[in-house]
Amino acid sequence: MSDKLKLSNQVCFPLYTLAKELVKQYRPLLEDLNLTYPQYLVMMVLWEEGEQSVSEIGDKLNLDSGTLTPLLKRLEQKGIIVRNRKIEDERVVTISLTDKGKQLEKKAQCIPDQMIETLNISASDLEQLKELINKINSQIKK
Repeated sequence: MSDKLKLSNQVCFPLYTLAKELVKQYRPLLEDLNLTYPQYLVMMVLWEEGEQSVSEIGDKLNLDSGTLTPLLKRLEQKGIIVRNRKIEDERVVTISLTDKGKQLEKKAQCIPDQMIETLNISASDLEQLKELINKINSQIKK
């Protein structure tokens, strides 16, 4: 067997495992907010930037509308977002936060610090990891 094919020599496998484990670590933290991890990502986009179209959210999160639409419907059922069609172009659906959705941001403030504590890693190490991942992602997307 070639060393190139050994699982222990792959970069993709530890990244895959890390991604799965990180999402798993978020679960108990997000239970208080009644959000799944993908829903939390959508909420972070809305908390940061306010009203967005479905396609804008999809672009930021690298999600297609087939994945995003059911997720947004569930958030709307929870009463934390509202979906509206633009009057000028009914094909465009905008997403905005309700008061309940805005209030949820206050409860979510502690999650990043809780994750750092859970992972038992320094904020600077996480920042370095994020920078490296972003560098690789930007190279892949070229």
